[in-house]
Amino acid sequence: MEKHYNYYKSSSCSLPSVCAIFTGLLLSSTAVPMVAGDYRDEQERDRIIKLPGQPENVDFSQYSGYITVDSTLRRNLFYWLVEAPASRDPMSKPLVLWLTGGPGCSAVAYGAFEAVGPFRVRPDGKTLTISPYAWNREANLLFHDSPAGVGFSYSSTEDDVVNIGDKRTATDSYTFLTKWFERFPQYKHRPFYIAGESYAGHYIPNLSQIITRKNKGIKNPIINFKGFLLGNALIDNYYDSIGRFEFWWNHGLISDSSYEALKKACPNDSFLFPGKECSQAYSHSRLEIGNINQYDLYASPCPEVGTLGHNFSPLQRTFLGNDGQCIVKYTKVYLNHSEVQKAFHGNSEAIDEPYTTCSGRINVFWKDSPISMLPIFKELIAAGIRIWLFSGDTDTVIPLSSTRYSIKALNLKTITNFYPWYDDKQQLGGWSQGYEGLTFVIVKGAGHE
Repeated sequence: MEKHYNYYKSSSCSLPSVCAIFTGLLLSSTAVPMVAGDYRDEQERDRIIKLPGQPENVDFSQYSGYITVDSTLRRNLFYWLVEAPASRDPMSKPLVLWLTGGPGCSAVAYGAFEAVGPFRVRPDGKTLTISPYAWNREANLLFHDSPAGVGFSYSSTEDDVVNIGDKRTATDSYTFLTKWFERFPQYKHRPFYIAGESYAGHYIPNLSQIITRKNKGIKNPIINFKGFLLGNALIDNYYDSIGRFEFWWNHGLISDSSYEALKKACPNDSFLFPGKECSQAYSHSRLEIGNINQYDLYASPCPEVGTLGHNFSPLQRTFLGNDGQCIVKYTKVYLNHSEVQKAFHGNSEAIDEPYTTCSGRINVFWKDSPISMLPIFKELIAAGIRIWLFSGDTDTVIPLSSTRYSIKALNLKTITNFYPWYDDKQQLGGWSQGYEGLTFVIVKGAGHE
């Protein structure tokens, strides 16, 4: 039987209650009547009856399966749809697509099980608990493993898996969406948003640009795209770099000499593939930084998973500290169970053993990665697309200072002056500032995700 290829490398992260103000971005929506057709059979085929270890008090529908984006190469992209609870009227809620960065990390493993999804994996690696911070209280969530070779997504050949970059990822995701809406026509014309973090700072603007251009001149588009949310996102190589080095130095993580070396060698290099001089400056700085959780500065690293000290790529996740719990380890164990993969309708012949949460091979072979997304931001803002950027203030990989430099470069007019925001218990949640076409939110005590 023909072998499929899917490569991974381990990972990590965590997202506090951004959902407390998440609803402010979502517009009200109107239910779309169901239309009879073959799609009903496809939906029922993809319906998840019950995930192994799932709690009994679940009142929302789930679907998962594959969308073929290239029939010749048998390139199939995986999705997991988690609808809003029946008690909260899912037909009235918008649809949010979640993309996780890397490049090469799984939206199911990270976006769903560690960030905004309805479940968390318990330490036994077999049972699930309900997350009190799940975004599906306010929206229907569509988690999409992209590109092929990530998570449960796959292609029929190794050459196709490693022939990847920004451009193909965006076109494949657009093809995925157009076909997915045919399978779930009840979501056509529904207000649609995209959310994600990290290297999704490339995925999301690229995909948003395609959708916006395709929708131009259409009064009632099938993909009724309204805006996107990005957290601690890679946006611009230069501004991300100077903001990162400044954050490290200001927080006492590196010496004066390393700070100067990084500023000299790295700002104009590729973030994913830096040159020799920049790599050397990074390596020396990592020795000074030591064994910390770079995705959440004040949390402990996860020793069972490893540390970032011996890995260069700033976006490859190798640990997670969250109150001493290595959540990604539990998630990885859970997703490796054959009965779990079967419940998700995963193609067992295409999923490598063992299942891993990030693809190091995809990260290494990534081809095109533009130096800046800011020109696309400007195009989307001019087109009326709503943009919401949020930064956890303990992330050292793409810290809030990086995002602020990128926003400043957009030269947008301030609409709402900088102010503190509070959660529903009147505790300080962070700070925010409104610009023309863009909102920036800082989340106090939050890390990379």
